[in-house]
Amino acid sequence: MKVSILNRMVGAAVISAVSLVGMSIPTNAQQQPQQEEQRQQDQKQHEKQQKEQPQAQQQQQQGQNKQQQPQAQQQQQQGQNKQQQQRAQQQQQQDQNKQQQQRAQQQQQLDQNKQQQQRAQQQQQLDQNKQQQQRARQQQLDQNKQQQQRAQQQQQLDQNRQQQQRAQQQQQLDQNKQQQRAQQQQLDQNKQQQRAQQQQQQDQNRQQQQRAQQQQWQRDQDWQQRVQQQRQQDQNQQQARLSQQRQRELIGQQQQRLTQYRQNLDQRQRVGQQHTAELQRQGRMAQYRYQQEYVGRLRQQEMRLQNERHDYDNDPYFYTGWNYRYNRGGRYYETNQYGANLLREAVNYGYEQGFLAGQADRQDRWGYNYQDSYAYQDANYGYGGYYVPQDEYNYYFREGFRRGYEDGYYSRYRYGSYSSGKYTILGAIVGSILDMQALR
Repeated sequence: MKVSILNRMVGAAVISAVSLVGMSIPTNAQQQPQQEEQRQQDQKQHEKQQKEQPQAQQQQQQGQNKQQQPQAQQQQQQGQNKQQQQRAQQQQQQDQNKQQQQRAQQQQQLDQNKQQQQRAQQQQQLDQNKQQQQRARQQQLDQNKQQQQRAQQQQQLDQNRQQQQRAQQQQQLDQNKQQQRAQQQQLDQNKQQQRAQQQQQQDQNRQQQQRAQQQQWQRDQDWQQRVQQQRQQDQNQQQARLSQQRQRELIGQQQQRLTQYRQNLDQRQRVGQQHTAELQRQGRMAQYRYQQEYVGRLRQQEMRLQNERHDYDNDPYFYTGWNYRYNRGGRYYETNQYGANLLREAVNYGYEQGFLAGQADRQDRWGYNYQDSYAYQDANYGYGGYYVPQDEYNYYFREGFRRGYEDGYYSRYRYGSYSSGKYTILGAIVGSILDMQALR
């Protein structure tokens, strides 16, 4: 009986120990490796006690078997079976606990590995971030450095460019000053040359005026001689005089023409002054000088008309009959010797003035255009208002002018000649223009 109680106490102790072990496993599974090692040592000691217990129980059982009855043996046998079942359950529980412990250890190990991996990944990510930050900072530093270098280079380039610009500006200023000095010198020289040319031109103008006056005086003398010769011829030939009535008709026509011519002459002079100013504005100095001379000649003609007191009764033109005819525009006109001579002079004056105008345009390097000349438009040079209508004189003057302008512009003598300071149209050309025929 005592053995049975002892066995029960031992079994209870074992069960308690196993229960304690089973309850402590989940907690110990979460502890550190040092507690796990302590638990394993306790388990080994318990297993050793379990191995030693059957031997003691067997020895005790043998003593009880000798003393007890078969009933006790049966109860003992039942107790042993019960203990064996308990031990089997304990062993099964231990195996389960061991498996749970192993799974817990494996899970713990996995968690630790996972944590280590995560920490390693985090550390790696931190390292990568750190490296990236370092590279970014280094790259930013390099960019800043490059920007600074470029800024310094650009600043240096700007400074060099500014220095070059200042140097060029200074050089340009120096060149401009030199050019201005050279231009001023050239202007001074030009002024001197212009003064010299003006003086020379004035001298030439005076000489030309003197020559023109001499020529006019000579023409007047020639005209008077021709008039005297004609009078002498008329007297010698006893040419019949026109009737008094016809003479009065011619004198009346002449006075009307003279009045119209004087009015036209004033108007043409004003137009000539405007044309002269336009030539000066265009810089056509040679043409400008020529036209001044032409306008001056018109003033002389006007002054002579104002001072003249014509003796119509003794002028042979008004009592000499028509002895010539000429063709103009397909129509024949009649006149006497004095009218025919004046038309010849109109052609010759036109050639002379046309040559001078063409020569002036060539000197000015102006385009060929005789109709643009004021002398061609006016066509009154040498006309005194007598003997022939103004439009007839203008027509034949322009015919001579056109041919003279061509010779003067191209510097040749196709239609005329030059002799003793005078430009004279060829007699054959005059004949082809006038087509003058004697009536008797």
